[in-house]
Amino acid sequence: MKTASDGAALAVPQPLAGKVAVVTGATGGLGRSIAKAFADAGANVVLVARDAAALGVLADEIGPTSSTMPVDLGNLSTLSELLGSLRRVDILVNNAGTNRPMPFEQVTSEDFDHLMNLNLRGAFFAAQAVLDSMPRGGVILNIGSQMGHVGAKNRTVYCATKHGLEGLTKALAVELAPRGIRVVSLAPTFVETPMTRPMFADATFRDEVLSRIPMGQLGQPEDIAAAAVFLASDAARMVTGTSLLIDGGWTAQ
Repeated sequence: MKTASDGAALAVPQPLAGKVAVVTGATGGLGRSIAKAFADAGANVVLVARDAAALGVLADEIGPTSSTMPVDLGNLSTLSELLGSLRRVDILVNNAGTNRPMPFEQVTSEDFDHLMNLNLRGAFFAAQAVLDSMPRGGVILNIGSQMGHVGAKNRTVYCATKHGLEGLTKALAVELAPRGIRVVSLAPTFVETPMTRPMFADATFRDEVLSRIPMGQLGQPEDIAAAAVFLASDAARMVTGTSLLIDGGWTAQ
């Protein structure tokens, strides 16, 4: 075996070698980072999102270990049909989600339904759709938020969906444990992505957020992706029904 002293690159560990991983919301900042990290870890990645063109670009970046599945998670019949057609799924990452920050009194029923449908309903039925394709030892990762553990102004619906996702994680973990399927949530703090970067251009907002994070820095997509690889791997074989907070200490206060 070559070693670093031989002047050759060391083999990169591939803890997900041979696994089939489905990542929803794959073209967003977090989804893209998770999908790439999974591919680097040896997984064959099924990229799921609405934008077929963006999926194609990401698939080209990842290479032949990826495939695309353009689907709107709000369309349950299509979602169930397409995900249910997969012969094998080892890992499902329920990453698709959204937010519409606004004062409680301004929330409309359309706002409420939109967030509930994508953040919670979509995750529920995506998991249901792949269940028959999961072998013993499958993993479902729900990408939640620190807001699934605390409350915040202007985020009543978002917090409700993410708290709901935590409840779903616990209940599914108990119910699916006899089938050898683990269910875990990841709960990031504010993460710097192309979608959130304009928010942090507001110095007042950025300073307020950073003042709540004891480590004094925003999360990066790679932080979440690294945690997802660990939780999806056999190294985390006894981890289920819980949430991994990746929040720089926000919820410790």
